[in-house]
Amino acid sequence: MHIVAVLALDGVIAFDLSTPLEVFTRTRLPDGRPAYRVRVCAATEEVDAGAFTLRAPYGLDDLADADTIIVPGCADPSVPVPPDVLDALRGAAADGTRIASVCAGALVLAATGLLDGLRATTHWAAAGLLAARHPEIDVDPDVLYVDNGQFLTSAGAAAGLDLCLHLIRRDHGSAVAADAARLSVMPLEREGGQAQFIVHPQPPEPGGAALEPLLRWLEDNAGRELTLDDIADRAGVSTRTLNRRFREQMATTPLQWLHRARIRRAQHLLETTPHAVDRIAGQVGFGSPTAFRDRFKRVVGVSPHAYRRAFRGTGTVRDRQGAGRGMDAHPCPAVADLPRSTGVLPVRPG
Repeated sequence: MHIVAVLALDGVIAFDLSTPLEVFTRTRLPDGRPAYRVRVCAATEEVDAGAFTLRAPYGLDDLADADTIIVPGCADPSVPVPPDVLDALRGAAADGTRIASVCAGALVLAATGLLDGLRATTHWAAAGLLAARHPEIDVDPDVLYVDNGQFLTSAGAAAGLDLCLHLIRRDHGSAVAADAARLSVMPLEREGGQAQFIVHPQPPEPGGAALEPLLRWLEDNAGRELTLDDIADRAGVSTRTLNRRFREQMATTPLQWLHRARIRRAQHLLETTPHAVDRIAGQVGFGSPTAFRDRFKRVVGVSPHAYRRAFRGTGTVRDRQGAGRGMDAHPCPAVADLPRSTGVLPVRPG
């Protein structure tokens, strides 16, 4: 039987720990037999899990017998990973064991060096931290999970469930995975990636900066068809000077900033109004509904219709002037209090 070992370190996030335990324990083969044997392994006799303390029945030595190791996130990502834990994970990897991380568990897995040169993901709010600590990893903050074969990483919180269902499908096929998804009241494939859940902050507006009045004017007039010449005329400078000032102060171009403002406005309208997508396209300044759909999906990761299905009427309408409501209230203390300046890119350029 396929053995899944879930690693419990001090400060383990209970949500990340319990997701693989529940999903794999409840998975059944077509003849009714359990598909997995699940073990909780720890480096210490007792593990601090925040609201409770747990005693794991297995130790680090038992990781060597596992077919799959799951690494949940820890509440404080600044705490160094114990050397014996790193050695155990490296040893299991050398024997061909499959290792997957959930949420901020990617920071633990990255500390082993096993993700070097690979693409990986983590909770979007911790992606900047992962990239800063491990520049040799190609960090993708937009996706729900990344499968590199032996090593897999998932985004925050519920994305761990997506990862577990993906592993079940790899091991036993779509039928068994679909049954596991139904037990979890979860689609086997969620549309889009992590980008749709990212709280996009207002682009930085340095206090007293020369661009500040222009940025306010762009926000107020984003629904108009504006060209680079229009923006430069408003600023009273040449287009070349305008581009240079935007790159120096905003790290982007005027049109990219404008498109981002339009997409934020479109998200707000999709969340709070019943307006048709084509109407919203015009309201936010896109002359072509097709161009609007293409750019929205490029920035957010899903279509406008899919975004509306996910967020309209769910209590997650966001305050554009401050922290997000609903989407920021995730059960991941490792990333809940990270500053906005973690290096996470709010949108993809272009």
